[in-house]
Amino acid sequence: MWRQIVEITLMNLRNIPSRLGASSVIVVGIAGVVGVLVALLSMAVGFRSALENTGAPERAIVLRGGAGGELSSGIANEHVAIVASMDGIAQASAELFTIADVPKRSSGTPANLVVRGVEPSAFAIRPELQIVSGRNFDTGKNELIAGVGAAAEFQGIDLGATIAFRDSSWTIVGLFEAGSGVNESEVWTDLPTAQAAFRREGAVTSMRVRLTSPETASELATTIENDPRLDLELIAEPTYYSTQAKQLTSLITGFGYVVATIMAIGAVFAALNTMYSAVSTRTVEIATLRAIGFSSAPVVVSVMFEALILATLGGLAGAAAAYLAFNGNTISTLSGFSQVAFDFTVTPALVTTGVVWAVSLGAVGGLFPAVRAARLPITVALRGE
Repeated sequence: MWRQIVEITLMNLRNIPSRLGASSVIVVGIAGVVGVLVALLSMAVGFRSALENTGAPERAIVLRGGAGGELSSGIANEHVAIVASMDGIAQASAELFTIADVPKRSSGTPANLVVRGVEPSAFAIRPELQIVSGRNFDTGKNELIAGVGAAAEFQGIDLGATIAFRDSSWTIVGLFEAGSGVNESEVWTDLPTAQAAFRREGAVTSMRVRLTSPETASELATTIENDPRLDLELIAEPTYYSTQAKQLTSLITGFGYVVATIMAIGAVFAALNTMYSAVSTRTVEIATLRAIGFSSAPVVVSVMFEALILATLGGLAGAAAAYLAFNGNTISTLSGFSQVAFDFTVTPALVTTGVVWAVSLGAVGGLFPAVRAARLPITVALRGE
């Protein structure tokens, strides 16, 4: 039987050039499905990667209890001193997380740019942050350093440029990278300067701490939670950013699968139509093979194999198109009411997902025509009915 399968399958594949137009319908249709699916899922992967690149196991963030994010948090200065002096904390930086309306380069419409006021220790806590152009800001001056992501996304965020917000003029004196993390979408300045400009003296929104070891995070979180003087919570950075990423990545992923499913329905009908046409044009040929001793199983397998080959080609073409068109492209989206820049990231896992989808669509599109070809009575088929 295996010999029969090979012979019929090779015959089918050799006939594909004579049916190139019909066969290309399957390839193009499935390529479209896979291309859209991989492109949308690469957004979710890129956004999650940007947040995960920011989190380090030896760091933690301190927020007001139940705040959920920096923008809605607030910590009094006296509480900052209490937390900073706790055992298990090697370094601490009190920080002010605020937003300013700055036009985007792409559209000119205002968007939320994160302005973060930091203490000098913030740089030691985040060693991945490196100034790549210009210099650091001077304490007490309206000077900013900008992440490369913010510089790419917002108008006026250029080295040496002056921008205005909160009734003040600010000079961009440096650009920094932060390991492709979310901080690259922010601008930083001196904490007291930010507090004065945003009228937030006497309080900060969060603390960033470096732990003596990652294992102390749980114990410190319990200590802070049980301290009657404090209404604060400590969250390890990987946990914090994973939570921040989950909602949006789930939304993008769900939307991607919904769109791909809708497109897949059309692709399956196209595959069914093409394979039914292929079978109908070879009805007499298939019947002749069965009449001279070929069984039904090789016929079914050969038709299925042809559909799977065409579907796989479509899947690979769609994944390749998504990679060439989108991989590495930078976009931005809202996260916690601020713009976060991130790259489309087409990974091998996404390509595999796309090809699996393609093969599944090919299997569905080839199954029913294959069964019809095998079940058609030989006498009827030989008469061309």
